[in-house]
Amino acid sequence: MFHIRTSKTGSGKTAVQILRYEKRKLVIVKHIGSANNRKEVQRLKHNANNWIEETTRQQSLFPQAVELPVVQLNQLQYVGFRYGLLYESLYEVFKRFNFHWLRNKLLLDLVIARIAQPSSKLRSIEFLKEFFGVEHGRRELYRQIPIILKTRNTIESRILEIAKKEFAFNFSVVFYDVTTLYFESFQEDELRRSGFSKDNKFTQPQILLGLLVSGEGFPVGYQIFEGKKFEGHTLIPIILRFKRKHKIERLTVVADAAMISIENIKALTKVHLNYIVGARAANLPMKTIEEVSRRISGHDGATIRMQTNYGGLICEFSQKRHTKDKREMEKQITKAEKLLKNPGNIKRTKFISSEGQVYRLNASLIEKTKSLLGIKGYYTNLTTPEVNDQTVIEHYHNLWHVEQAFRISKSDLLIRPMFHFKQQMIETHILICFMALAVCKYMELKTDRSIKSNLKLLKSVTDAKLVR
Repeated sequence: MFHIRTSKTGSGKTAVQILRYEKRKLVIVKHIGSANNRKEVQRLKHNANNWIEETTRQQSLFPQAVELPVVQLNQLQYVGFRYGLLYESLYEVFKRFNFHWLRNKLLLDLVIARIAQPSSKLRSIEFLKEFFGVEHGRRELYRQIPIILKTRNTIESRILEIAKKEFAFNFSVVFYDVTTLYFESFQEDELRRSGFSKDNKFTQPQILLGLLVSGEGFPVGYQIFEGKKFEGHTLIPIILRFKRKHKIERLTVVADAAMISIENIKALTKVHLNYIVGARAANLPMKTIEEVSRRISGHDGATIRMQTNYGGLICEFSQKRHTKDKREMEKQITKAEKLLKNPGNIKRTKFISSEGQVYRLNASLIEKTKSLLGIKGYYTNLTTPEVNDQTVIEHYHNLWHVEQAFRISKSDLLIRPMFHFKQQMIETHILICFMALAVCKYMELKTDRSIKSNLKLLKSVTDAKLVR
């Protein structure tokens, strides 16, 4: 890297030289000349720039025509810094989504604040002013809430366009899961209700958030439900809404075992939708378990398919899973045996059964567990040879992308706990977080770096704020 230096000579002239660093020392590469006045100095600097560009192809950061005023640093007051590059970079991503056509700068700035420094809406307004020099008023925020909510369909459509254009999403397979989001409150209403909490906040009201993602984990749809709703009852409403909105003829939804029920299967089949869901193998009839174990146990990668009331049941044996399951089973049996030696301390344990005050090892459950070591089951209405067993299993294994999206939402975007109590504010908060999740996932997929890594890199470049 070459630099241009000016220095005073013994005769009082100003010398212009080209320098470079070599082994931490300055080396004079070329002496351009000396000048008596400012105009001649500028001419020599121009010649130096030309020499550097012609000789090394090194470009100047500022155009030569730009002449910056000379100001001594001790004449300036440092008043902080701004994340200029971060702000500009996120706005460039927004342009990829066509979010700028929403013509709602407050909404986009709130999404930026949610990504850069997640906090309350009022604190976000302060953050935007402090670190980006962007000002929004509190009254403007409250006035914009109903306006922001009206853009939800447009926002979802533009996010979906990105999924189709950038990640080849074609509606053939979507992945679904649900999580709980709790409130820092103990008051319930029709939406915020106490229920089974995945955050272990059983005394606080919550809502359920259902999320649909593509095979890469890119979000394509969401819906919120009241806090006490059983998660298995959320599948059909969100899938039917997604199907109607985008006029989908055929679709395969992949979900975990909590979504399986006869009612859900009938509802999906009625509207010509396919499904792949996890099967709780331990709930299968013992005869079925014995047959599955006899035919595939010990054969790594072996599968079996049979018909059940829930559709086709595919079971697979994995030697790696067998090792893990066996280790866990032996740990549980050892724990049960220790507890049986001191019955007074017995708590609810997997392999202990009781009749009155008599406790013993549950031999039948142990045998059943041994038969299922290494075996995982899946239900589907996809048939062979159109879709083989291995394809079904691979689709199910990609369900972790939804869990990762929830981790980003909860850890990086701090989607919960929520402090809102009006439904409009709750829905606006979720919409902002959904937009932020889409932008974060887009950046991760395009850079192959986590959102934390991307933010750290963008925040490493700051603009100093100096007052003259």
